[in-house]
Amino acid sequence: MGRRWIFAVAVVLLGASLTYAWQRRGMRGGFFDFEDNPAAIPADASEKTEFYWARLRYQDFRGWGGRRGFGRSWTTDYPKNDRLLLQAVRRLTRIHARSMEHVVDLESDDLFNYPFLYAVEVGHWDLSDAEAKKLREYLDRGGFLMVDDFHGTLEWQVFMMGLSKVFPDRPVVDIEDKDAIFHVLYDLDQRVQIPGIAALWNGVTYERDGVVPRWRAVYDDKGRIVVAICHNMDLGDAWEWADRPEYPEHYASLAFRIAINYIIYAMTH
Repeated sequence: MGRRWIFAVAVVLLGASLTYAWQRRGMRGGFFDFEDNPAAIPADASEKTEFYWARLRYQDFRGWGGRRGFGRSWTTDYPKNDRLLLQAVRRLTRIHARSMEHVVDLESDDLFNYPFLYAVEVGHWDLSDAEAKKLREYLDRGGFLMVDDFHGTLEWQVFMMGLSKVFPDRPVVDIEDKDAIFHVLYDLDQRVQIPGIAALWNGVTYERDGVVPRWRAVYDDKGRIVVAICHNMDLGDAWEWADRPEYPEHYASLAFRIAINYIIYAMTH
């Protein structure tokens, strides 16, 4: 019985670790490993286009008093969700979008070449004062930041620690249903919480204490959204799993519509 018990515990721990790995690493490691498989890079990846999807690489928050360092949080669902979203943009709109994402850092002026910026798992980011200043300059010069896939009270607090350095003078507010960002292409009056795949496996649509989805924003002086905040939801998982029957179509469809609206809004406002 002792050996059987040890074996059972090992199986449970293995299953839990695989579930965590799938969620955190975007089904890489043999399932959909874009990074290590050159054949997965689109043939037109170097094409010059009118829209580029830029993903923010940031340093991880290591706890109050902890050291900073590049972790894996910024890579969550990367790059499968980026590629499938870009396929949707190319198929569902007339936007000439590059079929491959581009990774940018706040330490580089390369940031200013990409007016749309996506950051994932921002409940784990850690912005230095210099990085916050660079991000503020980027947004004041017309850039647009979309943040996604962070959940609950604690991750909100960590996110706001960084954002308050960027915008000590501007509030975070809920986006009203009538705002143009919900109507530039698709009318998104009816929105629901978009869950990650792990939450669905657990029979719920939320993670931690993030029961209520929040569509929030920071506006500039002209009333333009410069930071679009998807809190208590996981659009990235919806894009990533859109080609798999395990993920419900209505969630994936809404996630694509939200992203496309945000992209068009950023390009026209």
